Order: sequence, then structure tokens, then C-alpha cells
Amino acid sequence: MKKFLLFLIIALTVNSLISQENQSPYSTNLLGDGAWIVGGVGLNVLGVISIQNKPDLSQEDLASLDRNDIWKINRGAAGNFSKNADELSYIPFYGSFATPLLFLLGEDERNNFGQISVLFIETMATTGAAFTLTAGNVEKSRPLVYNEDLPMEDRINSDAQRSFFAGHTAATAAATFFTAKVFNDYHPDSPARPFVWAGAVAVPAYVGYLRTKAGKHFLTDNIIGFGIGAACGILIPEIHKKGNENLDIYPTVSNNILGTGIDSKGIALSYEF
Repeated sequence: MKKFLLFLIIALTVNSLISQENQSPYSTNLLGDGAWIVGGVGLNVLGVISIQNKPDLSQEDLASLDRNDIWKINRGAAGNFSKNADELSYIPFYGSFATPLLFLLGEDERNNFGQISVLFIETMATTGAAFTLTAGNVEKSRPLVYNEDLPMEDRINSDAQRSFFAGHTAATAAATFFTAKVFNDYHPDSPARPFVWAGAVAVPAYVGYLRTKAGKHFLTDNIIGFGIGAACGILIPEIHKKGNENLDIYPTVSNNILGTGIDSKGIALSYEF
């Protein structure tokens, strides 16, 4: 399976360079975009490892949790739990990943679908890296942890200690905003643009609502996840637009920053004047 995914990524990258047409608003290259994808996947692996190594919440820490310590904007979600809402959230979540396939309906987009696919992979890899690295290193209990009717093992489980930030919401927003951005760039004069952007907002917002109802995330977790996903969905196609070659965003890993002994893993944004 891993070999197949690697082959798919390479094939899409090469195809984007071969099939790139003049009508495409974007510019890609094998070296830069290949490095971006490899770096993004690498950071995702590091993030997943940090999530897997995250410890359970101790019973002493569980006993010390107090709803009154939660920000007022989030307090109403404390104790939420709904298995149905959790399961329902996966429908628009997974469905959003298929939205770029709609570009196969347009001739110009279809001619450049390999290139669009590469940009989408970069978008999701960047969003995934931001999420996994944050979720694996930030300690924040989910709303369901405050529900005393749930079994103790469900409340102290390490999976319940990564409320920040909302990964489902971020990934959905990245996919829908990417689709809206690419549509906007290919059809800048289309009267359908407001409706496409409205859909891009509505789908991740609904996912965020369901994740809060399910007790997986607080409101601010979803707002931040929405913002990060939307930013990736817009910025990554934007920096690949012809004429924007001086703007770049890329995954980065640094050791011993400025002699402080602190390691850094994340996303960097640069502009060359």
C-alpha cells in the first residue's frame, strides 16, 4: 500500500509537469513540489508518532479538571457526548476529499488534473502536518472528558487528550476551500463563484458543529481548525499561481534553534524580494 501511494504521488507530480497547459493559472516543478510533498509526508509521520506516544490522563489530573476553568465561549460544550454526531461527521469529512474530482467536468481543469492533484496533495499534507504536530504536543482534554457518565477509561484515554485543534474541521476546510480557490482561479468571472465559496464555508462549519456536539472539540478548537484548513486551501494554490513565484510555503524541521536547544517542526512562509 505504501509503495502504491508513493508511486501515485510520483506519477501525479510527473504528470503535472508533462500535461501542464497554457490555460492553467498555476506553475509547478518536479524538484520543488516533490520536496514539498516528501517534507509534508515526513512531518505527518513525526506528528502521528507524537500522537501515538501521547500519555493517558492520570486519574489525579482528571479529578482536578474544573468546568469553571474553561473559557466561557467553550464552557457550554463541556460534557458533550454523542456517538451519532461523531459518526455523522465522517460523511461530510470524507465527502470533502472527493470535491476536487469535480474538476474533471471542466475541459481546462481536466487537461491539468495531474497538476491540480499535486496541489491538493500538498494542501492536505500541509494541513495534516500542522494538525498532527499540534495534536501530539498540546495537552487539552476533549469536552467528553468532563462527562462523568462515561467510563473512566474513555475519559483518561490519550485520544481524549487532543482536543486542540479540530483535525476533521481543518481537513474538511482545506479540501473545500482548495476546491473553491481553484474554481475561482480557473473561472474568475463565473457567476457561480459566490455559491462555490458559500459551500466551502458551510461544509466544514457543519463538521465543526457535529464535532462539538460529539464532545470531540470545543468551539475555539473548531474555529482555529477551520482557519488553518481554509488558509492552507487558499494559500497553496495562490503561491503556485503564475507570477507569484517569489512567495513560498514549505514544511520545515530545525534543530537547536538559535542555540536554545529547542527543536522545531512546522510550516514556514517566505517571500523573496
